[in-house]
Amino acid sequence: MTSVVPDSGLVARLRAAGCVFAEEEAALLEAEPVSPQEREAMVVRRLAGEPLELILGWAEFCGLRIGVAPGVFVPRQRSALMVELAVQGTEHSTTRRVLDLGCGTGALGAAIAARVPDAEVWATDIDPAAVSCARRNLPSDRVLLGDLFAPLPHGLAFDVIVANAPYVPSDQIRNLPPEARDHERHVALDGGADGLDVQRRVIEQAPKHLAPGGVLVIEAGQEQAPVTASLMREQGLVAQIHHDEELYATAVTGIAVGIPG
Repeated sequence: MTSVVPDSGLVARLRAAGCVFAEEEAALLEAEPVSPQEREAMVVRRLAGEPLELILGWAEFCGLRIGVAPGVFVPRQRSALMVELAVQGTEHSTTRRVLDLGCGTGALGAAIAARVPDAEVWATDIDPAAVSCARRNLPSDRVLLGDLFAPLPHGLAFDVIVANAPYVPSDQIRNLPPEARDHERHVALDGGADGLDVQRRVIEQAPKHLAPGGVLVIEAGQEQAPVTASLMREQGLVAQIHHDEELYATAVTGIAVGIPG
């Protein structure tokens, strides 16, 4: 993070516009190496409600600067729980092959790679804009365009699959903060009637792509997590729910014990 002491006037402008973290945002804007005129243009964009990450062109995630792009899902800090669980999942594997499924910016894969330097990270997304963005944050030849597992080379087995699949129920999209609702494509947010449509497809297909002992990591809402865990058990995975109170995060893991890869 920057050590710039923010201008009190800028902080006041941001706070008046409803920015909860006005001091931090002001410091980040003032740290940008731009002219005063360019900085003011950036401030005006933020006051109009554009996400700060899009204005800066990057988001901080797990100590990394992740490149972002218009319309692509911006990584949330709560997803650091998924990274931690994924890193644990690589500890006893030999190939350390990881899949960031529905990768968005590729933030999860990039954060895992930073923690596990010898990891072989792959990523897929159905959105061409997301794939283009993720190729800036991950090895570009392993970021593939397509639906879930479809674009992957035949026969790959993964030690860890992380899937931050959309899990907001369709009728709750309108209640999301405008930064998400108005600036991220709904395909990255909308999980169907109960929020679990995409998760069901991920969980149904994942066992065929997991190495023996491999782990599937899925982010979920706290109330949804028991259903997610039940879906994993139906596919023969050993499921466990994880909460991180500090991050306000919930994730579910499913281990492929006795399931052929």
